[in-house]
Amino acid sequence: MSTTPHRVVIAVFPDVDLLDVTGPAEVFSLAGRETGGRAGYEVLLASPDGEAVRTSAGVRLVADLAFGEVRGPVDTLLVPGAVDMGPDGPVARIDPGVVAWVAETAARARRVASVCVGAHVLAAAGLLDGKTATTHWSTAAQLAADHPDVTVDADPIFVRADRGRLWTGAGISACLDLALALVAEDLGEDTALAVARQLVMYLKRQGGQSQFSVPLSRPPAGRRDIDELLLFIADHLDGDLSAGALAARMCLSERHFARVFARETGVSAGAYVESARVEAARRLLETGDLSLGQVAEAAGLGSAETLHRAFRRQVGTTPAAYRRRFRMSVG
Repeated sequence: MSTTPHRVVIAVFPDVDLLDVTGPAEVFSLAGRETGGRAGYEVLLASPDGEAVRTSAGVRLVADLAFGEVRGPVDTLLVPGAVDMGPDGPVARIDPGVVAWVAETAARARRVASVCVGAHVLAAAGLLDGKTATTHWSTAAQLAADHPDVTVDADPIFVRADRGRLWTGAGISACLDLALALVAEDLGEDTALAVARQLVMYLKRQGGQSQFSVPLSRPPAGRRDIDELLLFIADHLDGDLSAGALAARMCLSERHFARVFARETGVSAGAYVESARVEAARRLLETGDLSLGQVAEAAGLGSAETLHRAFRRQVGTTPAAYRRRFRMSVG
């Protein structure tokens, strides 16, 4: 294991998200402690003028140096982002000065990673052209519209591209998952899992996992009884969740129930139930040793054959392949 610290430069600028800076910095610091100082990271905060910056949380961060003072090779350039609130929600802020500096510094960095809406900065610098990238789900449509040469995938927690030279991460707490993945690449999986334990993270999540669960991916229903039904579905995935049973629970005809459910959730009841069951199956495959038949039964999908078909529709792969890719070690 190398004793030379990995030099990490994190860009900071007005209204940057506080956790997107301090979260990865804490992960890198703990990695050094977990190796007993034998390997670790030198983390430097660089601001446009070397002065302190006020974050979106109102907390000020003291910079170590100015953009122009970052010289020599950089092991990892980490780029968070900032947003403005528009009439339709968050809009990623693009500062031409930050973009120009990132483009110049990236050319001499071994690895470049963005956190949250920092992907917009990388894209504006031309670093994501022809690549697949992710960002916070709320600005994914903006990223895709502004940069048609970038393949935007709004679902994963993080995306690794260009043979590991380019990383993009999703929003907020996903910065910890991305930083842990960088530590795993640099210092090994055992060190990354040890850091995850220190952070009291239940799991070290893999990049291909979804940013949000099935309930969070839907807009809130306008009817309280539908919201209560969604909670019932989540708690009874192995029960009878047929359209007839759900309609009866709400004291509605099947036809009227189908119209109400689709209007309030944007999907049919059958599609929602299958998505919720597949999500439950994903968690079981990631964290347990149940057979595929047992996973299917526990998630309410009945049989391994039904599980396989649902996975193909919802995830685009097989349950066995998913387990091989995302099986977790729990510390």
